[in-house]
Amino acid sequence: MSTSAGIGMTSQRTRQRMVDRLRKRGIRSEIVLKAMGDVPRHFFVEEALSSRAYEDSSLPIGFGQTISQPFSVARICELALNAGNLIRVLDVGTGCGYQAAVLSAIAEQVYSIERIGPLLSKTRIRLRKLNYRNISLRNADGSEDFSSIAPLDAIVLAAGTGDMPDYLLKFLRSGGRMILPLGSKRQVLTEIVKTDDSYEIIEHEEVSFVPLLSGVSRG
Repeated sequence: MSTSAGIGMTSQRTRQRMVDRLRKRGIRSEIVLKAMGDVPRHFFVEEALSSRAYEDSSLPIGFGQTISQPFSVARICELALNAGNLIRVLDVGTGCGYQAAVLSAIAEQVYSIERIGPLLSKTRIRLRKLNYRNISLRNADGSEDFSSIAPLDAIVLAAGTGDMPDYLLKFLRSGGRMILPLGSKRQVLTEIVKTDDSYEIIEHEEVSFVPLLSGVSRG
């Protein structure tokens, strides 16, 4: 992976300030905090917005999509780690690839899917340039069959949905976690814990994400 530190508002010092803010807001996992500090977020936004890359805010990435705010990414990754050792993780909604990049620092293999083909093409080039070798990208939506990569330790969704996608639970191992923004009028970051014959729902803080959409665009 690239270790380019950047300069000025994209420097390692600026990244460290972001990490310090995340720690103050309650992120406790040192593994996640290190990953957040290591991943160069300014490479995942448009150049004109690079000076804002380490603000705790979402930013537009084109195609009606956004890069999630750092706190949301850190929180999702921290909750995914509740599953224990992460061997295989499914990331639904690749976007610009930032969350997949952070996940790749805490999991052995990340499978990331994006429904918008042109956006995925740009992200594929970016991740290749940054030398992320344990991220597998696919132009698909969350309704696909993921049996070939199951059992998964965690599934994370970077988009909100009013109904829990319980069809994805069958791809999780027992004890695995699905982390997603759940709710229609009010989104809550939700942790679904897979058990041998059922699941447990744990609600966390309120969040705001773009909606989860179905269908694949390849053009």
